[in-house]
Amino acid sequence: MTAEAREAGAPEDPAADGLRPLDIALLTYKGNPFCGGQGVYVRHLSRELARLGHRVEVIGAQPYPVLDEGYDGLSLTELPSLDLYRQPDPFRTPGRDEYRDWIDALEVATMWTGGFPEPLTFSLRARRHLRARRGEFDVVHDNQTLGYGLLGDVGAPLVTTIHHPITVDRQLELDAAEGRQRRWSVRRWYAFTRMQKRVARRLPSVLTVSGTSRQEIVDHLGVRQDRIHVVHIGADTDLFSPDPSVPVVPGRIVTTSSADVPLKGLVYLVEALAKVRAEHPGAHLVVVGKRPAEGPVAQAMERYGLEGAVEFVKGISDAELVDLVRSAQVACVPSLYEGFSLPAAEAMATGTPLLATTGGAIPEVAGRDGETCLAVPPGDSEALAAGLSRLLGDPDLRARLGAAGRVRVLRHFTWARAAEGTVARYREAIDRAAARTQGRTTPDRGPAPAPRTVSPGTGSPAAGPAASSAGAVPTAAATGAASPSSASPAGAVPPAPADATGVNSESRATC
Repeated sequence: MTAEAREAGAPEDPAADGLRPLDIALLTYKGNPFCGGQGVYVRHLSRELARLGHRVEVIGAQPYPVLDEGYDGLSLTELPSLDLYRQPDPFRTPGRDEYRDWIDALEVATMWTGGFPEPLTFSLRARRHLRARRGEFDVVHDNQTLGYGLLGDVGAPLVTTIHHPITVDRQLELDAAEGRQRRWSVRRWYAFTRMQKRVARRLPSVLTVSGTSRQEIVDHLGVRQDRIHVVHIGADTDLFSPDPSVPVVPGRIVTTSSADVPLKGLVYLVEALAKVRAEHPGAHLVVVGKRPAEGPVAQAMERYGLEGAVEFVKGISDAELVDLVRSAQVACVPSLYEGFSLPAAEAMATGTPLLATTGGAIPEVAGRDGETCLAVPPGDSEALAAGLSRLLGDPDLRARLGAAGRVRVLRHFTWARAAEGTVARYREAIDRAAARTQGRTTPDRGPAPAPRTVSPGTGSPAAGPAASSAGAVPTAAATGAASPSSASPAGAVPPAPADATGVNSESRATC
């Protein structure tokens, strides 16, 4: 139905649940669907929400989301930042003509002092945008921005997804940091987690992707249990499916790792490969991700002479990724921790046998050891090597685990199920907000500025007037921005920009 028809009060078809279709604002401060979890989540969830009959406007910053085409109710609104971490010039200094307002100045100042500004600055821009468009949305869904700007009135009931607390990533980075300067740099970079903790405690409705993440949100962020609801995400089971015509390459092991960070456990898999090749000389590893020039993984490859046995691929399409997973004898998730693990679900959906650790929520996805996967403790290269050798040497076990894994994903982990569960939580949030405001006078909408909106695949957006009402300026203490006296010491290099969804391993290797 067109906007004009809705304004005229024309009747509209119900959504898949038989109720009125919803107008949904879906926020994502990092939207690249080929590198990191935010874009993957937003792309698939927005598509399935549109399939259910709802109208979804994705509001995102650089790298902008790429949405699936062919859905009338699905559109993208670009909310520009200064894009300080873009390639090929990350941590760049913007030109004077790029500054538009105080939020831009805050973004640069936080970066200059070693912090990660995007969750805060996106939340402030989003609040300004949403308030200017008050009344246009039934619900606002924030994808783990958890910024101060989203507290208070954003023009519609707020639902927030927290994939897992980023404090987990912070602690793992600190545990692996060598030297006082590096530890200072990690603490400064993750200063935004203090803001996220404060914001999370005040949220009325939180979605998360696993029971493990639910408990960690309680433990790490202090959110009340009754405010947290588990809605499992899933694999695209039409795309990730078995295909007997794709030849399986003997000895091939496939894993996904978006960055050489301790959380992903890639170094343990490389060490395991060195052990496995003594028994299976043809064993080799294909990593969907960027080849590290230095660090633990690069050092391990050199130490064990694995240069020709480990291949890194990036820039591949979804279809190429699926065929790569299908071609493997074993898919492996060696992570020390995951809030969900889409790579596990996607590999299982193709019928490829899975070897995975028991880190975080991975067992919730992968299932029981020996039934739908082989499970080993995290951070244990000996256990990984034993599991790889067992699978590479037993075709019957591979076939049995692969078939059982596919069945498990179809039963529990699809994006259609995720969208249905999310809509149910939207409607609960809307009902709660209506109950709170019952009897109050609803304010007039007032004119809203024309947003920069595009439908998927239509090219450049039309520029609309800037939204007004910037809101109050947070203090340096509130934002986590350092004062000039606490600027980054010479030589301190912050970690690579984080995909703060906590679903980093969903990368599509164009990082």
